Amino acid sequence: LALAACSGLPTAPTQPVRYDLGMTDLVVPLANAAAPSVAPVPLVLAEVQAPGLPEGLTAMFYRLNYSDSQQLRAYQNARWSLPPAQMVEQRLRMRLGLERPVLSGKDNVRAVLADKRSIAQLRVTVDEFSQVFDSASSSRALLRLSASLIGAGESAGNQLLGQKVFTVEVPAAADAAGGAQAMARAVDEAAAQLSRWLQGYGR
Repeated sequence: LALAACSGLPTAPTQPVRYDLGMTDLVVPLANAAAPSVAPVPLVLAEVQAPGLPEGLTAMFYRLNYSDSQQLRAYQNARWSLPPAQMVEQRLRMRLGLERPVLSGKDNVRAVLADKRSIAQLRVTVDEFSQVFDSASSSRALLRLSASLIGAGESAGNQLLGQKVFTVEVPAAADAAGGAQAMARAVDEAAAQLSRWLQGYGR
């Protein structure tokens, strides 16, 4: 009777598995490399926004491209450890910080008086951050970032220095774990592309 009573007890709910972008494979510049003749200009990275996703949500989204690609679905038993915008911002700070000082919007820093170069602000939005299934057994991580480089003008206000959309797709295993691994690689690749784009503007 006791065993029968115990078997009727409700089971504990399954806790969702939480994923992040994992360990970074960023390459640190060699210590014995020649130092640049001119120190790089600091860059202000504004808080990354994700207007297409509910604020603060950690759900792992996917799309069924073969069924209804306009419907954004969420895994029931898998979550991100942080909202995607926060994870992207953390990784961008690490990656971009390898080539230049990276500040936040809260840092009230101005260029040295002897340095006539202005400190620009980088604004990034996450437009797509999902796993796309082209079939039941084939998927890819799809990441799309929109970047705007804003320069501080002395008299005429801020000016738009450049704008670009970065789209990265990485093949993924057809499950949540595979999607998380592929998305981590996609974010690292987008950060590397963004860094090269900034260097084209002397940043």
